[in-house]
Amino acid sequence: MKIFFDTEFTGLHKGTSLISIGLVTEDNKTFYAELTDYDKSQLNDWLIENVINNLFLKEKERTIAECLSASITDDVVEVYDNSECVRETLQLWLEQFESIEMWSDCLAYDWVLFNDIFGHAFNIPSNVYYIPFDICTLFKVKGIDPDISREGFAGIDGQKHNALHDAKVIKACYEKLMNP
Repeated sequence: MKIFFDTEFTGLHKGTSLISIGLVTEDNKTFYAELTDYDKSQLNDWLIENVINNLFLKEKERTIAECLSASITDDVVEVYDNSECVRETLQLWLEQFESIEMWSDCLAYDWVLFNDIFGHAFNIPSNVYYIPFDICTLFKVKGIDPDISREGFAGIDGQKHNALHDAKVIKACYEKLMNP
């Protein structure tokens, strides 16, 4: 199963913290989480305007028990809670797939933060292939400038810098690149 994912985080530095993560499968199941325990001291005006203002699960926090009682096989799974709840719910959601290939866009931070959800790379679920794939490289291989507007290429409008929206754009780009 190919899963396309994106993250939003508190800055392009090694001490960044995860704000949200969005995943969409090749058959359009989605997982979207907003974390409540990211480092708010790292926010700046740009992040507030472009990332925080695009979050949409605000004030839907649930207990971990409530979080885990949600049906993880639903087509749409949304979590607004702390890192522990997000980790446990994401792990259960990922377990429904036999084998997972992860795709992102400029994935250096995304992959590190994905691994960090589980503590480190050796803790990611065993069904997740340990090598991620980058849509930027696919653009380059297909002879397209990797700096192209993803939304323009995919023909999708919406809330850029929302992790779920961006994951859907990555999926649409992949599909267009692989099936021209």
